[in-house]
Amino acid sequence: MSQIHPTAVVEPGAEVDPSVEIGPYAVIGPHVRLAANVVVKSHALITGYTDVGPESVVYSFASVGEIPQDQKYAGEPTRLVIGARNQLREHSTFNPGTAGGGGTTTLGDDNLIMIGAHVGHDSHVGNHVIMANGVALAGHVRIEDYAVLGGYSAIHQYARIGESAMLAGFAGVSQDVAPYTIAQGNHARLIGLNRINLERRNLSEERIAKVERAYRLIFRSKLRAVDAFALVREELADSPEAEHLVAFLEKSERGFCRVR
Repeated sequence: MSQIHPTAVVEPGAEVDPSVEIGPYAVIGPHVRLAANVVVKSHALITGYTDVGPESVVYSFASVGEIPQDQKYAGEPTRLVIGARNQLREHSTFNPGTAGGGGTTTLGDDNLIMIGAHVGHDSHVGNHVIMANGVALAGHVRIEDYAVLGGYSAIHQYARIGESAMLAGFAGVSQDVAPYTIAQGNHARLIGLNRINLERRNLSEERIAKVERAYRLIFRSKLRAVDAFALVREELADSPEAEHLVAFLEKSERGFCRVR
């Protein structure tokens, strides 16, 4: 049987796995689906067409699935899909998608979303991402796997943060941040390679050295971007990280952050 506190409100229609725990004064809306071993702490709100994956924890006063902060939103039944083993800490907020943005906001697996962080409509957050206190994602933002977003950093709509990138606290990001890099400041600029993240992911020294070489060619060589990309592909053809770095930058629509 689900462990549901008598003061919690679980509206008819909600799908709640028998292993779910729901604390005092929490509110679960009629279109919500909670998978196995989800824990909802006291006073949390989960509403809208929201799925929460197994073993995720929604902490007190989090607001999950409330309507998008978009004046074009007209009440359409858009979705918020949250994966497995996520930690959604106190006062964090998550909005579903909009019809104009694809209709779905997604959060992958094994993410830590700290106090007061916000995931805006139509944003897509990957796996193993850390968003520190007060981080704000505007609409249509994309965060790749293993990214770390420092406290109170803010991401402009449609901007992207690459795999294993790190933002310093209070960074203001208006352009894409390349995978494997560190960015700081407002407007954010690159200050180096996020070697520590790659080491923690157990990449070999050889693979990390190739990422460093690709970084130097693209951001330190003073070559035109198109020429640097071609040289990286020629010189580092056996490096999946170098290829991902180039492919990410080639798809940039807002432009990408450069070095200081």
